[in-house]
Amino acid sequence: MDTQNTSAPPRARSAPVGNPTRSRHHTGGVIHDNTRHTTRFVVIGNHLTQHPELSLLAIGLGCHIQSLPTGTPVDIKSLVARFKEGTKRISDALRELETHGCLRRERVRTPTGRIITRTTSCNQPHHRREAAPTDCPAPPPRPTRDRTPQPPRPRKALPAVPQPGHPAPALLQQATDLLASLRRHDPRLLLSTTDTEHLAPGVAAWLEREATPTALRHALTDDLPDEPLHRPAALLAHRLTAHLPPLPPYRTPAGPPPPTRHPLRNCDGCDHAFRAPETETRCPNCRTTGPHRL
Repeated sequence: MDTQNTSAPPRARSAPVGNPTRSRHHTGGVIHDNTRHTTRFVVIGNHLTQHPELSLLAIGLGCHIQSLPTGTPVDIKSLVARFKEGTKRISDALRELETHGCLRRERVRTPTGRIITRTTSCNQPHHRREAAPTDCPAPPPRPTRDRTPQPPRPRKALPAVPQPGHPAPALLQQATDLLASLRRHDPRLLLSTTDTEHLAPGVAAWLEREATPTALRHALTDDLPDEPLHRPAALLAHRLTAHLPPLPPYRTPAGPPPPTRHPLRNCDGCDHAFRAPETETRCPNCRTTGPHRL
């Protein structure tokens, strides 16, 4: 009875008091099969890979960004083209990294004047540069801007336009409607209310000279430049003035009537010839100085 059963399994041992992590129901943990890297590797701190507040996506994205060569695009569009997580998830992960100091994004102006977003990856966030030369420096203080509102610069007045001889309300309304329709022929000719009011008399002057709306529209919209029109109203004002047609002959305004030319007659006082109506018998000199003046 005192012989032991050699085929029975040994009894499980209890966990040592000094190693509370060991458990009777231990399911096994990770085992590292490491080979030392000699090329194509990057050193990443555990403060990122084991960050207690970052999401798994943010940790993975932070590791990916730290492994990239300097100058590699890491904007949202480039990352979405590289990974399948989508715009919102990648944007949220970048925001997490930025919140915890692992990433810094700032908008800068290039020498050509273009505004770009510069991304800086920090492998040891919140460390001063003088303490660790390889760490990311603290962001420079932003310069203060003068918040005093500046008065808007006065806009240059539009060139003068021709004026109609008889600015009837119906004629001006027809001119306004024609100007409003120009944008259907070229979207760049979208005019403001102020510009339309300035140009309407010039269009009315054309209509007054019996220019048809179609001919006037072609005169204003044909052969426009290909580049953007920064101030289309100024261009239209120039065309209305430079190409103004003449008035029809029967509507040309008449000048002052020619002076009446009286026949010659001899003065009854000095017998000199002078021109005067038949009722006058003496020349102007005799009427003022002669002995028979009234």
